[in-house]
Amino acid sequence: MAVARSVTDGRSRSSISGRLQREVSFASVLFLLFLVIPVVEVILFVTVGDAIGILPTAAMVVATALLGAALVKRQGIATWARARGRLEGGQLPGDELAHGAMILVSGALLLTPGFLTDAIGFALLVPAVREVVKRQLVNRYGGRVITL
Repeated sequence: MAVARSVTDGRSRSSISGRLQREVSFASVLFLLFLVIPVVEVILFVTVGDAIGILPTAAMVVATALLGAALVKRQGIATWARARGRLEGGQLPGDELAHGAMILVSGALLLTPGFLTDAIGFALLVPAVREVVKRQLVNRYGGRVITL
């Protein structure tokens, strides 16, 4: 007589459904990044290009990339100095590392051609916005982070 084995290999259904939910969530994020955002960017390029012309549109894209790179460099250096100061004071620079990571993401978004990515990138350069994003990330993933 054959004994039926559990397809979950001893894991509970809730842990499997939680894992599936995380994988679906990750798949949704990838879908958004690689399909929806480029489509929105193309629509915005066409709309802005029709309104102000192709050369001014291209100039805006280049100008935002240059301005964004300068702002990211400035804020990145300031964040690095604050992190170093906390380390020298014997403290962990957790907030500075979080802000530094968001500044890095901001730089990548600002160097990516597009109006939507530029808007998100510039928003992440505002310290108050980074603080809100950090709180949201801590609320969502805080229990999964290991602190030393």
